[in-house]
Amino acid sequence: MDLTESAEDAAFRAEVRAWLEDNLAGEWGALRGLGGPGREHEAHDERHEWNRHLAAHGWTALGWPEEHGGRGLSLWQQVIFHEEYARADAPAGVNHLGETLLGPTLIAFGTPEQQQRFLPRIRAVDELWAQGYSEPGAGSDLAAVQTKARLDGGQWVIDGQKVWTSMAHVSDWCFVVARTETGSSRHHGLSFLLVPLRQNGEPAPGVEIRPIEQLTGGSEFNEVFFTGARTAADLVVGEPGRGWGVAMGLLGFERGVSTLGQTVGFTRELDGVVARARENGSIDDPLVRDRLAALKVELSAIRSFALRSLALVEGGQDSAAGGGAGSIFKLAWARWHRRLGEVAMDVAGAEGLLTRSASTPGDYDLDEHQRLFLFSRADTIYGGSDEIQLNILAERVLGLPREPKGA
Repeated sequence: MDLTESAEDAAFRAEVRAWLEDNLAGEWGALRGLGGPGREHEAHDERHEWNRHLAAHGWTALGWPEEHGGRGLSLWQQVIFHEEYARADAPAGVNHLGETLLGPTLIAFGTPEQQQRFLPRIRAVDELWAQGYSEPGAGSDLAAVQTKARLDGGQWVIDGQKVWTSMAHVSDWCFVVARTETGSSRHHGLSFLLVPLRQNGEPAPGVEIRPIEQLTGGSEFNEVFFTGARTAADLVVGEPGRGWGVAMGLLGFERGVSTLGQTVGFTRELDGVVARARENGSIDDPLVRDRLAALKVELSAIRSFALRSLALVEGGQDSAAGGGAGSIFKLAWARWHRRLGEVAMDVAGAEGLLTRSASTPGDYDLDEHQRLFLFSRADTIYGGSDEIQLNILAERVLGLPREPKGA
């Protein structure tokens, strides 16, 4: 893997950097640093408008093929954009699930009609999407879903519950894995449906969304209840009953180039913890200094591994689902980020145990390191828990025997 930038790539980096510098000013400049995991409640509407501004200037759907409205940029140019975006402290996007997950899935598996209906709206950030995978009794075990759907004339009728549904309360649509064949089990008989959550600005009939309040003060996760909810019969991606392959294909897109922007954000967070350690003198503790140094080295290794893995996927030598690269990357960054939160609290000392009073009685405000600590506890659970990633590596990559059920 050659990480040397060509003259063309260097010019592209300069273009991205200059555009962000020019546009992240005035009203947009006030959005710097807002949003992201644990902070999705911050200026959501304003960040949505910023994302539409990006789309209007050609900065969305960067890796999509040009025939589907994208820019068809190379893997390295996509990496460059996400790194520069993170370095500029630009506000977190609101369209990740639509642009980086569903869009590529529709390009790979969708019908021409589905592509024409949804891709332009995703690229323009006119419709936002949520992911309907996890359920109360399934969690990361996607094959155990119990949500059911049946055909009734020209529509699917959906009954069931999804949970930990990120941003469902502000989304227009949800891609839902549901069981559509009576008596089927595990990965058989599942279908991948596109289901409206809102119609004309109002909740869709048969859909109830309940935000889950977090310790960090936000409510970006939700419970979603489908009770006779409906969607058109042609809004099934792939063949009915064979949605498992589509769902796995989508997961293959989940840990793409945008995750490399994470490592830039992690670097900024680590620098903030180091700055606090210098300010309060805890940097003089050899143990603290050693832990901070280890985090810095590990983050560099994680970035290098991510670049190598993406290059392998691009070259067809690995797959996110079968080759293990995506699982290793998820395990590495999630555990690293959780340790960073722990070190941040140790650096803060007694001050980290105190919260600031909020304007509303009974509420409280967290500083950046308290929020980092609390939300990073979830990093090893959402997006596929550590246990699931370890099972994937053991069973699919190393070929070890499957874990006995009930063990």
